[in-house]
Amino acid sequence: MPYKVIDGKIESLSFTAEQAMKKLKDEEIKFLDLQFTGLTGRFHHTTMAANMFNIEDFEYGLPKLDGSSIRGFTKIHESDLIIRPDPSTYAIIPWILKDKTARLICDILAGGKTNQQYKNDPRGIAKRAQEYVRQQGYYTSYWGPEVEFFVFDKLEVNTMTPYRSQSYNIISKEAPWSTEGVGYALRLKEGYLPSAPGDTLMEYRNECVDVLSNDFGIICDAHHHEVATAGQCEIDIRFDTLVNAADSVQSYKYIVKNIAKKQGMIATMMPKPIALDNGSGMHVNVSLWDKEKNLFFDVNDDYAEMSQTARYFAAGILTHASALAAIVAPTTNSYRRLVPGYEAPVYIAWSTGNRSAIIRNAAHYRGERFAHMKRIEFRAPDPSCNPYLAFSAIISAGLDGIKKKTSISDPIDEDIFKMTPQRRMDLGIRQLPATLREAYEELSNDREFLKPIFDDDIIDSIIIQEVKDHVDVTIRPHPHEFSLYADV
Repeated sequence: MPYKVIDGKIESLSFTAEQAMKKLKDEEIKFLDLQFTGLTGRFHHTTMAANMFNIEDFEYGLPKLDGSSIRGFTKIHESDLIIRPDPSTYAIIPWILKDKTARLICDILAGGKTNQQYKNDPRGIAKRAQEYVRQQGYYTSYWGPEVEFFVFDKLEVNTMTPYRSQSYNIISKEAPWSTEGVGYALRLKEGYLPSAPGDTLMEYRNECVDVLSNDFGIICDAHHHEVATAGQCEIDIRFDTLVNAADSVQSYKYIVKNIAKKQGMIATMMPKPIALDNGSGMHVNVSLWDKEKNLFFDVNDDYAEMSQTARYFAAGILTHASALAAIVAPTTNSYRRLVPGYEAPVYIAWSTGNRSAIIRNAAHYRGERFAHMKRIEFRAPDPSCNPYLAFSAIISAGLDGIKKKTSISDPIDEDIFKMTPQRRMDLGIRQLPATLREAYEELSNDREFLKPIFDDDIIDSIIIQEVKDHVDVTIRPHPHEFSLYADV
């Protein structure tokens, strides 16, 4: 849902079908880009002439999708699917200059069944999750994802001859290995908030914020360079309801990649592209609300001003954290990020300001005045995830904790990274899966909490895709293995 700041206030600009049709005409839109999300979180699109689009298409959709050609969707004998645009997601794509083009995010409908949501549509699953929140007696949930990513000057990848050689080469003028740098290289793990000229990407991020806010209606707060060298960035976007927040993440990825391309660079959501440096996370902030009241806030809680509802919710996430990993950190590369020593949380614990735990209860402010800011920050997700599925899985785990009144463990206010294994064992601190294989095996064995929102078919599809990815990587020698083992 788009927003705009009007007289210092954030106002919703959600368009109805009639308003979207009027904008197509008034803004002289020539092409309409219809966008949807596949199982693995990648954006797909098909484009049509705007003058061929009718208002009924907002209700009945368009027969423009072969589901068997999208990974994780339908089999070939049931491939006819329908895409139905959501008028509230209307936005003009500003970098397409020759033929004025607008985009609409679409739901996917089952072919042959009028207006029935396709069961494996990630956005449809997020809509089910949003409705399930209401069915459990809550007005809404709010989501604030913090998406990190890298912007390189160039990325050279050779994987076309896997039986002979594989390689990649990251080129960044910021990086300490650069031969064409600006003379102010950012050392490994020392890239947090440097000023120019060390931070070379301020103007790039400015343009991203301008497009996010003014063209797509995604309100941005601050933006900055992150901890890693070679162009790690973060742009903070405003919290929103579940489906809207997931739409914003997809639009965010789409925008930062295309603005990078426009400027001759490449942006990537790969969680861990650089060895021995920090990876990119997507910390997810979540809270439950009863209209104007934040149900996660309790002024009488001395430790964290955290309500019992919030504690049950957090306990649900901790209980199912290993299974959640397969959905919120769904790539083999995710587990190169989730290792101790690089600020990524790998230990299943919670605290206030402790960033070595997977759940953090932000403690910047205290008191009733800041009640609206009380939330749970889940730090395990990364930007390679499908936000529709990730948010739906997180809400499933949290609501399962509330439903079962799951007791939460004691908070951990020590640096877990520096604890001895025995100390962690004494405190009952478990570790997240170390590989994608461990994660999808955990999901296979712990899926019941997802059942109110996910059916077995979509869970099986996730696991099948991850098994394939795991095998694809496992059967190939790693370049570093040659330095370790070539002389054995």
